[in-house]
Amino acid sequence: MTEQAFTPALGRFASTRFYDPVVTLTRERLWRALTVMHVAPRPEDVIVDVGCGTGSTALLLNRTEPRARVVAIDPDQGVLALARRKAEAVGATVRWETGMGDALPEIVGAGAADTVVSTLVLHQCPMATKRAILSSMRAVLRPGGKLVVADYGLQRTRLMRLGFRMVQFADGVEDTRPNAEGVLPELMAEAGFGDVREAEVVSTVTGSISVYVAFRE
Repeated sequence: MTEQAFTPALGRFASTRFYDPVVTLTRERLWRALTVMHVAPRPEDVIVDVGCGTGSTALLLNRTEPRARVVAIDPDQGVLALARRKAEAVGATVRWETGMGDALPEIVGAGAADTVVSTLVLHQCPMATKRAILSSMRAVLRPGGKLVVADYGLQRTRLMRLGFRMVQFADGVEDTRPNAEGVLPELMAEAGFGDVREAEVVSTVTGSISVYVAFRE
């Protein structure tokens, strides 16, 4: 993949600078808190945030456990600039890296991470890219390491499917449909993750967001 081959944070919906205000409409505080709860950061853990966007999850992880080493990666230099400014404002210690989600071993090192986390990234990606990113996530984890993904998952009700149309308008139907059909646990298992489970489901005006937890076997 090239650094240009990614969908911006808000897709075709709006400029990236509006990302933080828009994402609050998704009950962000709830699903991000649940995500960090399942990460359960510990002192000295190496936690890799894939597709970190404006850095909200990375900063919450740093605030929850300042002694953990958080590496936040995104291909979009514009959102990373926003993330760095947010980090500077609160004195957070996060390592920010520009890169694609399918190149994690080159950025962090194979087997270097205790936990990989990703939020609202995979639904934007074509199927081949979803698979490539999950494979890269597994490669960067140590044996027994944890994967936590918060993203749009199976849209179980008519209301959630209706809300999810806003996401599909922004990010395209072809890439988002597999998520809405519940493909992520299957893809995680295919990538070599075990004990894959949907730990949380949060209903939002843009469809339901699931928190998935899995482990590198």
